[in-house]
Amino acid sequence: MLARELAVVMSLFLAGCAGLSPPSCAVGLQPMTKAELYFGRDIAGRPGVGDQDWQRFLDEEITPRFPDGLTVEDASGQWKSADGAVAHEASKHLTIVLPGSAVAQAKLAAIREAYKRRFRQDSVLILEYQACGSF
Repeated sequence: MLARELAVVMSLFLAGCAGLSPPSCAVGLQPMTKAELYFGRDIAGRPGVGDQDWQRFLDEEITPRFPDGLTVEDASGQWKSADGAVAHEASKHLTIVLPGSAVAQAKLAAIREAYKRRFRQDSVLILEYQACGSF
């Protein structure tokens, strides 16, 4: 059942991104997609995803999918909980610059689902931007 739900979500996600056109880049730069993901570290309202847990997740789930490089930063998140209270939690902010391909989109979706499943999270925020860049 989870595979079918993931396929539906991916189809909707890709359909929503299909209208994005690559930017016109200056000489020497090429179109790229910048993906930012935000991973909350609390479990059931309490600190739960420790540094070793995060490193293991990075090593097992993220790096194999994006071995060419990425950036991870510590962050402090804030959001409104279901009861209307403002909740604060330690987070990880992951940035990956990649080609805007369906394969990359599927890898990002797999990372998000793996984190939610492993650490009992409701969501992992993802933002994507079209950009120009060069390595």
